[in-house]
Amino acid sequence: MKIIITFGTFDVFHVGHLNILRRAKMLGDRLIVGVSSDALNFHKKARYPIYEESDRLSIIASMKYVDEVFLEESLELKPDYIKQYNADILVMGDDWKGKFDHFSSLAEVVYLERTPTISTTSLIEVIKKRL
Repeated sequence: MKIIITFGTFDVFHVGHLNILRRAKMLGDRLIVGVSSDALNFHKKARYPIYEESDRLSIIASMKYVDEVFLEESLELKPDYIKQYNADILVMGDDWKGKFDHFSSLAEVVYLERTPTISTTSLIEVIKKRL
């Protein structure tokens, strides 16, 4: 059984999120997703997500491509999560290309192309302009 692991905030869920989860699942048998905690997101982006972590966990858990979700508490724990879930492949969006190569001794690292012209940040900006 090939286990895939990926991580993300998954705030304001959009087709780009769906695409990366679908394509990640195609790489193996079981897809495990770490959803960034509210605190981790604030640490990374200096803002809290629109949707609370419990809602984002529920949204991701409901996806047919996802077999298991957990709350990602820290970027520094990524190697521990990879080991804990016995992941064979770590999948990240290609906007992170090269930044996770140092985990290649723990799992194969695959960067998937992002869906062009869509991002949570751009969606939030569009919504702000329309208010």
